[in-house]
Amino acid sequence: MKDTFEDIRAYRTGGLDVITDFLLVFPFLQILAWRTTDSLRLDYLGDRKRIEEDIRHGAFFMTNHRDIVMDAAWLSYKLRTRYFIRPFMGVGDNLFAKPWIEHLMRYLRCFAVKRGAGAHAQLKNAKHLSAYIRHLRAKGKSIWLAQREGRAKDSNDLTQTSVLHMLTIDATDIYEAIKELNICPVSITYEYDPCDYLKAREMQLKRDNPRWRKTKRDDVESMQTGINGQKGRVVYRLTPSINPEIDAMLAAHPEYRELPVNDQLQHVCDIIDRHIHAGYEIYERGTKFDAYIDSRLALIDIPGKDEDFLKEKSFDFVQPDAIQYSEKGANQFMIGCYNEVIALFNSNTFPMTWIYDEDYLTGPSWAFGYLGAGNYLNDGYIPNYWS
Repeated sequence: MKDTFEDIRAYRTGGLDVITDFLLVFPFLQILAWRTTDSLRLDYLGDRKRIEEDIRHGAFFMTNHRDIVMDAAWLSYKLRTRYFIRPFMGVGDNLFAKPWIEHLMRYLRCFAVKRGAGAHAQLKNAKHLSAYIRHLRAKGKSIWLAQREGRAKDSNDLTQTSVLHMLTIDATDIYEAIKELNICPVSITYEYDPCDYLKAREMQLKRDNPRWRKTKRDDVESMQTGINGQKGRVVYRLTPSINPEIDAMLAAHPEYRELPVNDQLQHVCDIIDRHIHAGYEIYERGTKFDAYIDSRLALIDIPGKDEDFLKEKSFDFVQPDAIQYSEKGANQFMIGCYNEVIALFNSNTFPMTWIYDEDYLTGPSWAFGYLGAGNYLNDGYIPNYWS
């Protein structure tokens, strides 16, 4: 029988993966941890026994997204060495920059998430990927997938409804389909983001030229920097399955089942986000942090380099508690507020926010989605500008 998932599936290696894991892959990952981190820890939020029970039944690990390669690699390493499980991992096919990279990643249990197609092809790809993921879960396999497409450039970790929509694309009951996946959120915290200066550079390039797009070379550079760069202390914190919280939510609000699909999915996203945010590891700011930021900015070499903008963006990767209680810390905070407010007017977002807040705004769903009729707060971005 022809393999219907040939174009996206991870390669089947049988018992070979045990040999390659413990003789080749994991020794490399351990050496990498010694070279690029001060510590690498797998931790738990909540009842550890319940989390381990979820893992034994096959879990769908959904994490925030910090690094293209290492997010999944180290989670896989820690789960394999502690529980002898190795999740299948979904990665964007834009990372398959060269044929040898694609073959290597598929041998390492990575399956392809196709991107960059037209609307019709995107729908077809989403259904194909959703079917493959459910095929794996039906066999009791564990899976890793990031909560969003692409890394969070500003550390604002929010689960995209589009990810859950892909996972439930043909489901008649959204909540039951999600429960079948057994989603177990995982928080990933790096003390230092090795790609921070690349992300800040990308944000200025996009600001200066809205049509700017990354190339395959940029993706390869991000992969190399993420693998080899210094990360300080790294913590992966497992949290329990969200299924009991979905049940409790539906018991309290049975009317949620009648909501539009995007609204139903948003309630699930909120649960996932609460797990991930509660699992963050908060690090105290060291005395050398300002020197660290300056050293990262020195690595950025682009035309029209905007030092103030780049420095403010570099602090997007810092927890608020790390800002100094001093005049310098106050200035840093005010620069961030100033840039955020100015961005509203420069990008024409602020007027659009007012337009959305109109009781008479309505139209076909393909044009306005769930906006209109004074319902603008249902949009995931607009409340940020109001609040």
